[in-house]
Amino acid sequence: MTRTFQLILILSISIAIASPALSQDPSADNILKSMSAYLGGLPAFSVNANVDNEVVDLTGQKLQFSSSVVIAAERPGKLYVSRQGAFVEMEIIFGGKTLTLNGKGLKIYMQIESPGTIDDALEKVRMDIGLDAPGADLLYADPYKGLSSGVVSSTYLGTDYVNGVECHNLAFREAKTDWQLWVQVGDVPLPMKYIITTKWLTGAPQYSVRFREWNTKPQFKANQFEFSAPQGARKIETIEVNDMGEIMIEGVQ
Repeated sequence: MTRTFQLILILSISIAIASPALSQDPSADNILKSMSAYLGGLPAFSVNANVDNEVVDLTGQKLQFSSSVVIAAERPGKLYVSRQGAFVEMEIIFGGKTLTLNGKGLKIYMQIESPGTIDDALEKVRMDIGLDAPGADLLYADPYKGLSSGVVSSTYLGTDYVNGVECHNLAFREAKTDWQLWVQVGDVPLPMKYIITTKWLTGAPQYSVRFREWNTKPQFKANQFEFSAPQGARKIETIEVNDMGEIMIEGVQ
């Protein structure tokens, strides 16, 4: 290899690293649309999930915290979410008129009048309360709209397996985050795994959700989407996000 060729090769690699190509992969976009249309079109569904949330402490050590989530939805206006972990035990209950956030471990709850759809309730939780679960985009009637809004590039990475299920592996890039989505292969394109990487924070922490036990024809209890205050629970008018589960850990940013 001549010195001239070596120099050209080094310059080419340097330019490619400095200015990575951003492109949209039609295959990735089409699968995302198919998943969104299928999931958004389900009259009802339930699913369990394992959530892993990484943080980086002040010494630079990356720590991971895990929780379990149960989701039940009946469109257009009924939603139940329960999340349990080392620092959180909470419920979101919405029956079409009243939105309840129940801090089970803290024995407090808050209720907001929010007549409308699941989408309206999710916006209420995000905008009025400030509680933003990264996986919530999948619960909207049109998941594609929220998932694709900030995408600057997408890539189809072929298929691999999540919990023994063959899945399409899709990778997306945004200004501040990268994310991957694994979608079940076949006529039932359900999301099976979802990872968000906050790439400009030290250590590039990740938030990941692994879905399991999807039920697209669930039979819900009559009171599935109703809230009855537990004995000793205190109703409050306003609530801090951390009090409802996103609890700050001393020494962790």
